Amino acid sequence: MSKSDVVVIGNGLAGLVSALVSADQGKKVTLLSYGAGTFPLNSGLIDVLGYDDAGKTVKNPIEAIASVADGHPYKKIGVDTVKEALDYFKDIVKSEGMPYVGSADQQQWVVTGVGTMKPTCLVPESMQGNKCFNAGEVVLVGIKYLKDYYVEMVKENLAEILGKDKKYSVVEVDTKLQGGRDLTTRDVAVWMDTEAGYNDFVAQLKAQAGSGKVFVVPQVLGTKTNVVYSKIVKDLGCDVVETTCMPPSINGLRLRDVLLSALKKRGIRVIENAKAEDAEFSANRAVSIKAGGETRLQTYEADKFILATGGFYSGGITMRDFGEGKEGVFGCDVVTDCEEATWANKQLFSDKKQGFALAGVKTYDDLRAIRAGGIIENLYVVGRNLTGYDFCFEHSGNGVALASAFKAAKA
Repeated sequence: MSKSDVVVIGNGLAGLVSALVSADQGKKVTLLSYGAGTFPLNSGLIDVLGYDDAGKTVKNPIEAIASVADGHPYKKIGVDTVKEALDYFKDIVKSEGMPYVGSADQQQWVVTGVGTMKPTCLVPESMQGNKCFNAGEVVLVGIKYLKDYYVEMVKENLAEILGKDKKYSVVEVDTKLQGGRDLTTRDVAVWMDTEAGYNDFVAQLKAQAGSGKVFVVPQVLGTKTNVVYSKIVKDLGCDVVETTCMPPSINGLRLRDVLLSALKKRGIRVIENAKAEDAEFSANRAVSIKAGGETRLQTYEADKFILATGGFYSGGITMRDFGEGKEGVFGCDVVTDCEEATWANKQLFSDKKQGFALAGVKTYDDLRAIRAGGIIENLYVVGRNLTGYDFCFEHSGNGVALASAFKAAKA
């Protein structure tokens, strides 16, 4: 049994970034991966802070995080670390051929799959919704038989936001892939990876191209990095903007592949189908964890552990009764601090944070975990395992994941 300097538990954004930063510190890293991770559900956008506690849009993310409430992860992470983490991320994805644009002090805007616009901080080049503001004509691209994408609704909603002074038109692409069922964005993205599919797609749009126009397309521009995007902008001779999409998130999957490629280049050991089950301690330090899938459990020793198993959505935290949250690997203390009456708002899209979303593992300011009221000296908690923020309400999920992973790995 070999011992690692660092064992990372979890294969979402926080887990992969924790492993990358640790390796870049010269550490021998093992990452325990179980399931597909959250990337098929992840936008792949880096939302730092989109909305404040009153639900108002934040103009400057980095300024706004300086004033978040006590107990929020950003208070523990610190503004300077958030900036460093964003720069690190941009360097990684650029080196892997999928550059992101944006900065810590200005919101970017992306077009959603229903034609609204949402704020974010860092976006891949293909999703720069800001380009719609300056276009004279917006060409909305629909795809025949594409599930959960209604181009006329997108057109109507965008026109309300961008203004009636622009021209709006619609073109429908026929992929001829239908085969008796609705298409997913992934079906079309795979088709776009092929030379024949790409050429057919461009041919059906070419007549609508022109100076001052922007094409708004569903998230279908290939499955790998920004290769298709770069090519289609050149071939059409005008801007192209992808929307967000319903799962599976093509951009989330692109980002996962990019980060896994970076892990491979650093020689990080990735153990698949390794569900962490239990931990062994010596005094106030974790010594090892046991993990496995269908086969017998294996023991993984390390000097340092980073917990990135997520919150309720991914099973990193569970709860049988109100106020009795449980973290299932290390037995960390969980903060829930809510009764049944305040566990959730009646409205899914509420003007207040959801009680259940604020639950998470209790940590010190350096993100080290607390267990039975005392510190676990070598266990750091990152991402959705953390307490004190509602990532959906705030639009802060990937920002917290990235920045907390960076801080924990550097510690």
